[in-house]
Amino acid sequence: MDLTYIRNLVTLISESNIDEIEIEEAGKKIRIAKGKNNTVASAIVPQQVSILQPPSVSEIKPLAAHTPSTTKEIRSPIVGTFYHSPAPDADAYVEVGAHIKVGTVLCIIEAMKLMNEIESDIEGKILKILVENGKPVEFNQPLFLVEPV
Repeated sequence: MDLTYIRNLVTLISESNIDEIEIEEAGKKIRIAKGKNNTVASAIVPQQVSILQPPSVSEIKPLAAHTPSTTKEIRSPIVGTFYHSPAPDADAYVEVGAHIKVGTVLCIIEAMKLMNEIESDIEGKILKILVENGKPVEFNQPLFLVEPV
């Protein structure tokens, strides 16, 4: 599978009502799925390579009991690498204590060499950044704790 073929598939999925497609060809597998806010994520995995599986529901631990009930999590819509800023020498998009609005860019998640800006879907104050810069993140992994306004 070449890059042009994959880009065409991503474009097709993002512009259609299809939510997910999976293709297996010549020992390679590609799965493209729309996430929250119609973000498109994709992955190519040779069959003989094993990949990390996301934790099962029983392995996911709830946040500490002292977390206020009004606290909301902003979660990753895709699998990739988390970045706090648009460039290594640039300021972070947001810091703890920052007031954010709906649509504020919070971070970038790189997936297959594509930089995906992750925007806030709520207004509030950043209480905690849960992921270190440059670390991998899983689909639906909490990224930020926000106190809604």
